[in-house]
Amino acid sequence: MVFNFFKNKKKELSEEEFRIEDLVLSKLKTGFLVDYDMKTYKVAGCNKYNWEEGGVTAEWELKAGNETLYLERSEEDGVVEWSLCRKRPISDLEGDIAGEIVRDEDPPERIVFQGMSFQFEEDDIGEFFRDGSTDGLSFVSWDYEDEAEEQFITIEQWGETKFDMQVGFKVEEYQFTNILPGE
Repeated sequence: MVFNFFKNKKKELSEEEFRIEDLVLSKLKTGFLVDYDMKTYKVAGCNKYNWEEGGVTAEWELKAGNETLYLERSEEDGVVEWSLCRKRPISDLEGDIAGEIVRDEDPPERIVFQGMSFQFEEDDIGEFFRDGSTDGLSFVSWDYEDEAEEQFITIEQWGETKFDMQVGFKVEEYQFTNILPGE
C-alpha cells in the first residue's frame, strides 16, 4: 500500500512535466525534434536576444546532419514574426564590408550577396544570451532586405573586428510539423 502511494506520486510528477500543449513551435526546448521542408531537425540550442530598442527575439538552433538553421521568433506590436536563416561568412558579400564598417563606423546603404542587392533597413544594439545563460554578449546589428522584401541579411558586429552574417527569409508557424519532445 505504501509503495503504491509513491508509484502514483512519481506518475503524477512525470505527467506534470510534459503536456501535449507544450508541443508548439514557441515552446521548443533543446533536444526536441521538429520537421521542416521534409527534414527532421533536432533543437541543439535555445538562445535569446534582448534589444536596446525594446523587444526580445527567441532563437532555436536546428540541426539535421551537417546542416544548421536558426529559427527566430520576434513580436512587435502584438504581431508575431518567424524567420529562418543560415550563418554565412561576411566575406561572402561583394566588397570589403567588414573593413568599411571598421573604417567608417557605419555600414553601406546597399550590399550585394550572390548577385542580389540588399538595401539597409534598420540597426539596433543588443545582448545575446546562449542557452539560458545570464551573461549576455553585447553586439551591434544591421538589417538589410532584398527589393521584393522576401529575403534578409543581418550583419552583426561583436567587438571591434569580429563580424557574423545571417541570410534568411520569413516563414510561417504552420510550416513546422511533428514536434516531439527530446530525450
